[in-house]
Amino acid sequence: MAPNETDDTTTAGEVEEPRAGRRRAARYIVPVTVMGVAAATIGLVPALADSGDPDLPDITAAQLIEKIAQSDVERLSGTVKITTDLGLPDLGGLESGLLSGAAGGEDGEGGSSADPSGRLTELASGTHTLRVAADGPDRQKLSLLENAAEYSLIHNGKDVWGYDSASNEVYHATVDEADTKERSAQRPPATPKDFAEEALKAVDDTTSVKVDGTAQVAGRDAYRLVVEPKQSGSTVGAISIAVDHETGMPLKFTLTPAGGGSAVVDVGFTKVGFDRPDASTFRFTPPKGAKVTEDTEQDRAHGGFGGKPERGPKPEEDLAKGLDGLRMLGEGWNTVATFDTGTGAGLPTEEAGGDLGGFLGSLGDQVKGDFGKGTVFSTRLVNALITEDGTVYVGTVTKDALVKAAEAGK
Repeated sequence: MAPNETDDTTTAGEVEEPRAGRRRAARYIVPVTVMGVAAATIGLVPALADSGDPDLPDITAAQLIEKIAQSDVERLSGTVKITTDLGLPDLGGLESGLLSGAAGGEDGEGGSSADPSGRLTELASGTHTLRVAADGPDRQKLSLLENAAEYSLIHNGKDVWGYDSASNEVYHATVDEADTKERSAQRPPATPKDFAEEALKAVDDTTSVKVDGTAQVAGRDAYRLVVEPKQSGSTVGAISIAVDHETGMPLKFTLTPAGGGSAVVDVGFTKVGFDRPDASTFRFTPPKGAKVTEDTEQDRAHGGFGGKPERGPKPEEDLAKGLDGLRMLGEGWNTVATFDTGTGAGLPTEEAGGDLGGFLGSLGDQVKGDFGKGTVFSTRLVNALITEDGTVYVGTVTKDALVKAAEAGK
């Protein structure tokens, strides 16, 4: 293995120019409409085990980031696995009911099992296998493989189709170029490249970035780029990105927590090729007897999958208005977001909320400080504090760091 140069203290100045390229480069692989509703924390598992470290030319961290920014792959097909381990509490199936209810509308009825807004939430936890294909920004396909069934999501021009083979149900929506561009700017990360771009936005003087050798992923030679917080208090331990030597496309993304153990989010291909997929890959005709649900005006009014999102304020502007003065505390990896729920009260107590109040309280840790009393809800990556006056503090920081931020921000 050739020794690679490392830049342990890469700063924002060294990577500012590539950022514009990174923002424009997330347009392919899966459609805007395909993954727009996927949870931001999903990831694809480490692909193939390393089969020897390839001998590649030396490269610096800044050069490798530039290589990612300049990557222009638009055609590919492959297989990925998804594993996400946030360490969420076992709710005994309650979360599945809530998600299915959300997918079916406010009353939990009338939804389609082929509606991606419900199906793609499954990727937020556990392990899943996907097949993906892309031919430019207008044709993509994602298939979620299950034990005895398959769920497919297809974007072909203006048409978006969802098909659940288990129920023989079809979901159909249409999009135009404006919708596609808008959703591209709004959608959460969902592929190794998306995750890499989001992670590289955090590169500043609070971050260490280095090239840490080479690897093989899905049979392709790649460099390893490692991003780590310099600050203490973050729940993020390190982010490792395997970057394809030839194309500059991220093939694998792994986020390990500061607390140790298995990765929280892993993103990687088990198989990948860059030839143009056959055009038939993106064709879809509803099977005979299938129940077809068309996108509705109600879906569009709520910015639903495949519908036309309302024109208006940007998502962050809506968020700030809806969360009563969203503020950011701290800097770098220790940034904490805070907002007022507007209720004037925190979680219901066991006395006031009965079994529900007691159940919610049992999922968190009780804390107190200059902000008063509150409850901290923890995962392996994100911690959130809800105070007794209805103020929320949330960030990828430890519980102690979160409490300190709440005290300082009061």
